[in-house]
Formats: sequence, C-alpha cells, structure tokens
Amino acid sequence: MPEELWFTENSRDLSQPGGDDAGFEFEFYCQRCGDTWRSGFENYTLGRATGWLRRASGMASNAASNVGWDVANTVGGLADAGWHRARDAAFQRAIGKAQAHFHRCARCTQHVCDNCWNADRGMCRHCAPDLQTEVEQARAEGQVSAARSAATEAGAQSVQGMDVLTQHQLVCPQCHAEVHGAKFCPECGHKLTDPAACTGCGQAVPQGAKFCPECGAPAGV
Repeated sequence: MPEELWFTENSRDLSQPGGDDAGFEFEFYCQRCGDTWRSGFENYTLGRATGWLRRASGMASNAASNVGWDVANTVGGLADAGWHRARDAAFQRAIGKAQAHFHRCARCTQHVCDNCWNADRGMCRHCAPDLQTEVEQARAEGQVSAARSAATEAGAQSVQGMDVLTQHQLVCPQCHAEVHGAKFCPECGHKLTDPAACTGCGQAVPQGAKFCPECGAPAGV
C-alpha cells in the first residue's frame, strides 16, 4: 500500500518537473500572520537530464541528433513516470522539516509560526491572546479615545462666539465658483451681498427668491 501523505492548506508547491530548474521546493506559511518558510531546493536529476540531452541533441549532426532525441525522449518518459512519486517523497521530507517551524492550534486547527503561538496555552495567539499584550492594547485604545474626546471638547470651545446663524453665500451666482462665505468672488470679483431678511418672519430670503421660503411673504415687501 502506498504511503499516505498528510498535509494542510498552508503550503504552496514551487516544484518544476523539467528543464534546468527541475526540482522540488515547497513553501509553508503561517495562517495567522502570513510569514513563510521554504523547505530548500532539491534537484530532480531525471528532469534536468532530459533538458540537457535535448539541448545536446539539437547541436549534434543529423544521425547523432536522432539518436540523441530518442535517448532524451526515453529519459523524459522515465522522468515523467517518476515525477509524482519523487514529488510525494520530497513533500513528505518538507513536511517533516516544516513541523519544527509551525504549531497546530488545538482550538482552530490552524498552523501558526512561533511568533503567533502561545506556548503556555497550547493555542495560537488568536484563540489565546497574550494577556500583557491585550492590556497594553486596551491602554492604547483608552488613550486614543480620551484624546479624541478632549479634542472634540476643545473644538467645541474654539467656535464659541462664532456666528453660525447667519446664512452665507457659498457659491458665486455669477460664475458659480466656490466662495466659502467671502464678500467678493475670488474668481470674477462679483459682490456677494448677505441675503435680505423677510419683513414678515425675519428669516433670510435667498438671493433671487420672489417669496420667503419660510412664511410665503413677497420678498422686498
């Protein structure tokens, strides 16, 4: 019975079956922080030999080239046939090495690196956070929250006495440029008069309006 392979989703196969770079290499990553570890490259001799023979056959004479291609194809067939078994064996060795760099959390079953592992609890730091780290994070959050509250209060105090009831022109009616409450348009120089007050209710009447939008009284009466 062929040997079974147990592996997780935190691995990536970087192996190449043929050519000058034929060989096996696997990358494993922490499922919490994403840090990676590679197994180290192992040559696949048959895969490399196929590329060398085919390259040599291309440079040989016709007769020798034909023989060379036959040999290369034979070696290539052997390389293809043995690839999966050789890859599984290399993967098994890589898993054995990776076990020294990763830990499997008993709660969430994810594989994590040493930095994300709580050795005292036997779980990852997501399932069993470091107490002192959580205290410092809570302290920092409290400081930020207090600073925001203080800044909000300071901002409210800084605008006391500011006229927030008078309506100001924000866009020039002449050229439609933004004026932000200025008395004259910075683009065309048009004078921006304050809106007239309704004689009926005292509310501001927008420029150009014929009637007060609050009480309906005719503007300018």
